[in-house]
Order: sequence, then C-alpha cells, then structure tokens
Amino acid sequence: MTTAAALGVSTLLAAQPAAAAEDPWVAEVDNVVPDVYRFSVPDSAIQPATGINGSVVAVEGNFAPGKTWTTLNMGSSNTPNGRVWSTTLGPLEPGLYYYQYSARPAWNQDAIAFRNPASPQEVTSKPTWNTLFVDGPGAEWLADVPDGGALTDLTYRSSVTGGERSALVWTPPGYDENRAEPYPVLYLLQDEGQSYREWVELGRLKQILDNLTVDGDAEPMVVVMGDGQSDEIRGEVVKNLLPAAEGSFNISSDGDDRAIAGIGRGASQALQLQVNATGEFANVGSFSGRLEQNIGKGKARQINNATDLIRLYVGNVTDPRYNATVSLADKLAKAGVEFQSDGSDPETGGTWDTWQKNLHDFAQRVFQEPGDTGPSEGHLALEPHALPAPGTTPTPWIDENGVVTFETGTEFAGANNVTVWGNFGPAGSWPRTPMTKQPDGRWRLTMPVEAGSYYYKFVVEGSDRKDTANPTTVLSEPNWSTFQVPGGETLRGEYTTPVAPEARGHVQVMDYTSSASGNPTRSAYVWTPPDYDPERAEAYPVLYLQHGGGQTWTDWIQVGFAAQILDNYYAKGNIVPMVVVMANGNGVNFPNEITQRITVAAQAQYNVSGDPADRALAGLSMGSQAALSTMYTFPGQFAYIGAMSAFTNPPASADVTAINDGTELLRIYSGDIQDFTYQQTLGLVTALNNRGIEHEFAPIIPGPHSWDVWQKALIDFLPRLFEG
Repeated sequence: MTTAAALGVSTLLAAQPAAAAEDPWVAEVDNVVPDVYRFSVPDSAIQPATGINGSVVAVEGNFAPGKTWTTLNMGSSNTPNGRVWSTTLGPLEPGLYYYQYSARPAWNQDAIAFRNPASPQEVTSKPTWNTLFVDGPGAEWLADVPDGGALTDLTYRSSVTGGERSALVWTPPGYDENRAEPYPVLYLLQDEGQSYREWVELGRLKQILDNLTVDGDAEPMVVVMGDGQSDEIRGEVVKNLLPAAEGSFNISSDGDDRAIAGIGRGASQALQLQVNATGEFANVGSFSGRLEQNIGKGKARQINNATDLIRLYVGNVTDPRYNATVSLADKLAKAGVEFQSDGSDPETGGTWDTWQKNLHDFAQRVFQEPGDTGPSEGHLALEPHALPAPGTTPTPWIDENGVVTFETGTEFAGANNVTVWGNFGPAGSWPRTPMTKQPDGRWRLTMPVEAGSYYYKFVVEGSDRKDTANPTTVLSEPNWSTFQVPGGETLRGEYTTPVAPEARGHVQVMDYTSSASGNPTRSAYVWTPPDYDPERAEAYPVLYLQHGGGQTWTDWIQVGFAAQILDNYYAKGNIVPMVVVMANGNGVNFPNEITQRITVAAQAQYNVSGDPADRALAGLSMGSQAALSTMYTFPGQFAYIGAMSAFTNPPASADVTAINDGTELLRIYSGDIQDFTYQQTLGLVTALNNRGIEHEFAPIIPGPHSWDVWQKALIDFLPRLFEG
C-alpha cells in the first residue's frame, strides 16, 4: 500500500439491520388476514420528541402504490395508560418498509418528524426513520439467512481528504481469508444525501447477497460499500479505497475480478471511473444514473476491450433520473459502447425498492458466464417521457402504464401543504400522499397505480377540496372525484375497465314516489343489459342494490362502478341477463319502501319480474341492514340476499322456517378487522347460526369499510344469482 493505509477492520454486530418490530409502537394485528399492522403513539411521547403538542399526528412511510412516500393520519383515544394516537394499515405486501412519525401543531404548519426514542436508530442519514420487514412470498430473497455473511467496518486514511474515511464490507458465508484464489470484489457507491451504510440499512444488501450466495446464484464475492462523498472520485476510489480494501481482505487486485456500481451520483461516479480509469473495473452497474461527459469512438473501443459488462437500471417514469438514464443509453449507443439495459421497472421509481432489485440482478451477472442480456421480465423499453403542460385538463393524467399525475390549479400557491386523499393505500385504505409545489404555484403528484377504480380529493392544510379539473362528480361527496386505470391484472381492474361502447349496458334514471315524509319523488339508477328487450315475453330477473349510510342512490354508479362491473360480466357471458335497480334507502322504513314503492315502480317501468324467485336484494353497510331487515320482515319476497359489511341480527319474531324456505341464497361479506362493522358481522353470523338461518359466510375480503371491499363482494355475488 503506497497511497492509502488501512487503519483497521472490525466485525460489526451493530451493522446488522434491525429486525422487524424493533419499534414497540408497531404491532401486527391479530387478524384473519395476516400482515395488518397497528401504529400506536402515546400522546405523552410527542412533546418530548418534537417540542410541540401535536394536534395532527401521523405515520409517514413508503406505503402508497409504487412504494411512494405517503401519510396516514392517526386518531386519538383514551386508554387506561393515557391518550394514544393510532392507525391500522394492511395487509402489507412482503418487503421492506421505512417510516417515521410526525406531528403538527396545526394543519398549516410544518410537520416535525420523530421516532420512538426506545427504538434503535436504524438509518444513519435519516435519524427519525425506522424499518419494518414483512416476510412472505415474493420477498424470500430479502429475508435473513442463518449463518450468513459478515459485515465489517473498514477504516483507512485518505490522501484526498487528508483524514480518515470509512467503508462497510460484506464477506460471504464461509469467507476464507487464506484462500489461495482471492475473491472477486464488488464496490458500491451511494447517492447524494445517502450514507454508504444505507446499502444494508435500507438496501438489505446482506440478505440479498446471503441468499444469492447460499443458493448458488452468485459467485462468492466480497462487497465494499465505499463513501462516494468526494469531488475527486478517481483518487478516492482507485488510489485509496481499492488498496485499503485489498490490504485488509483476501480480494483480487485484477480489474477483471472487480465490479463497481452505484445509485444516482454513485452511478455517475462509477461510469466516470469506467471512462477515466478504464480497465480498473470489468463490470459496471448504473442504478438510476447519468453521465455528463462525452465518449469518443477511440475511448469506446478501449472501454469495450476492457469491460465484460455495463448494465443500466432505472425505475419507472417517477424516478427522477428516468430521462437521464434514457439519455445515457442513447449516449452509449451513439458512441459505440457495448452495454445492456434492464429497461424501466414499471413497479417502482427512484427508491430503495427499485435499487434492491437492481442489486439483486447485477450481483448475479458479475464474475459469471454471460447469460440473458435483455431486460428483466416485465420491464419496459426506455423511451423519453414528458408530462403534459401545466394546466392541461382533464386531470388526473393517466399514461399507458398506469402512472397517474394529479395537478392542482394555482389557487393553492400560498398553501403550506397539499395532499391527495384517496383509496390508494393497501386494500383500499386512504392515505394522504404529499404533492410537490411547482414553480408556477401548482401542486403535483405522480405515482404508479394498479388497475382499478379510484376516488380522491385534495386536502389543503386540512380542508377538503375538489379537483375542479376532473369533470366527474359524486353526489353524496361533492369534494370527491373519480378515475379508472385500465387493465386486467387485478380483480378490480378487470371488472371496472370500460368495455367497448357497443357492449355496454344502459344506465337510466327511474323516478318513483317514496313513502318518506311528504311522499316525495325520488330517483333510482337502473342498469339494463345491452340487448335489453322491453317486450321480451319472459320478464327479466332483477337485483335491487342498496347504498350505505351517508350515501345515496348514485353511489353504486358514481363510486362503485357497478355499471362497468355488470358490463364486464355480461360481455364475458358469466351472469344471467338481469336488470339492476339502485334506489334511495335514506329516511324510510325500508322493508315497506322496497316492497310497496321501489319494486312496484320498477315492475311498472321496466320488464322485470315480480316473482320472488327472480328477485335479489343486496346492500352495503346500512344497505345490508336494509336487505336483512326486509328478509326478516317479509321472508321469501327476495330469493337472493347479499349483505356486505353486514349487521342487523334476526329479531326474536323472525320466522326461521319461512326465511329458509323462501331464500335460495343468503351470503354475508365483510372486510377484515379494519372494517368497523367487522365485529358486528361476526356477531351476525353467530346469531344466524344460533337461530338456524341458512347462510353462507364468504371469505373475509382484506380491507376496511370501503368501496374496494364492496366492489369485490359485488363481483363475487353477481354470478351466483338466478342460476337455480
């Protein structure tokens, strides 16, 4: 060692990433659906941690689609141990989550982040963050490995800074410092604003490399995580880090046995080294990187002769370096530099979730015989991306890959914080995802969203606001807007994506005289199939579908996308041709209203059957109460009953024999423990069993008291009707 001196190495137990649930404020909920978590913060802990008495308390983390950072507000309650702020979230897909708590004295003031002071600091560069690893299918490659490799601190003197520098080194399981053949070595450089330790703290490098090595999918290697915070990266890496590592570990000094990769700035540094120190590294990985300098034809030939692999990685179009990576690929191609592209990861953007996958792929390719050189399965081609010009309407903008961009007008230019509240969280929960203020005063948010239907509103310093550039309306919630992301890769996406215009049913408004006070004229939506024949000899069977509390007759169409669900089922030929009536159930004796007003009007205005065997009645929440109370009051009038997020136990006067004889199907649905009627639904099922009322209890649908749950219940219920 001539230009650097290794000052010492020490094996770090502390370098191991903290295990899940190190934070005692987080607990997995005892739930029929796994991986649902409750975050609970004692009110007494907030002032010491933040210096304020928070009136708005939240947990923030990468819980939104595409692992986008989002916020879930907490509600407070009094417990025997004092006031506690809490929220429940899940089920969380397997993988690593990172989060923090925050408090605001008021909506229009900045949030102050904090972590549980009883939990260890897990992320060096972000002291308020904790991590939570959710084990399970699809995340095996991120799980701990018994007897895995070791993490070691390396300290050396830098001739660039004139002081001590540090790196973190992973050695593989079974590492032999006396092995005759030195180990190949991968050097990694972090992005600006990161610590080199984040490769293990958020990147789960140890678990990734442990699994790859134990499974035989990667060549046993040593990984050196260097500190790329340097304006003279060639001197720091080539003249200092390399000799220090080679003096302390049994690793090769041959460029053919070296690889280098980095994130963002670190990726740019790795590429610069490939240009300016050609031959030092035979393998280069760019994770969300760019290259400013140009490459001549002669340099390109030199790079090609000295390099086994250059591979480019980037997230989806939400990755801030997406277009830079597109330009990088174009620059290398034009210069004649041989490289591979992993394409664009459609699932995640410029986050550790993407870079974990990049590392997993790259580590399998270095020091191995060349294999498939194309993009990972499902990745998209690299093409330039641009959002529409500010002020383009309608909003949101949805691209062909399901990336959604929300934009406000300039009316909120003076606001301190603006978020999008919508059913984008796990299982249809409602996080508030922060928007970013643009130079012109507008606020924007771009994130990938899976196929399905959505409803949302802007929250401006705690005040709900309508997206006025979105023409959709929700009668019961004037601040809501809706949109749909097409696609058949999810259940809701498959059934809410519009069918071809000629295959759609017809939605009309039916007026009728209600039994409510004053006998007002009320309205109902009626869906008829595309080939509905008002003169058909055989009257159509009919489903009466009811809304919930705080809703009205329009909600199943405007928010529930019932018409699209029916259209898709009918186009597939998987439901019996039927008519669906969605009426107003508010403020009436519903059993009387449905039997004396709604059904009478429907039979007068549409070709629908009055035979109980051809009639179904279903509803959500309050609508389930309506359906069940009708069954108890007028048993046998509707052969099919569906109750979603159900409650209302049978009264003592219920005629069990008449109910069983007159009901072809009674099917009960519920969300999981997050659905606030969950316990009532369980009580209902117990009561039905105790009374001997025949029924089916559908499998629990993961999610809260929400349209995601009710849509899935309707999708399950429809093909069961009128088959007898």
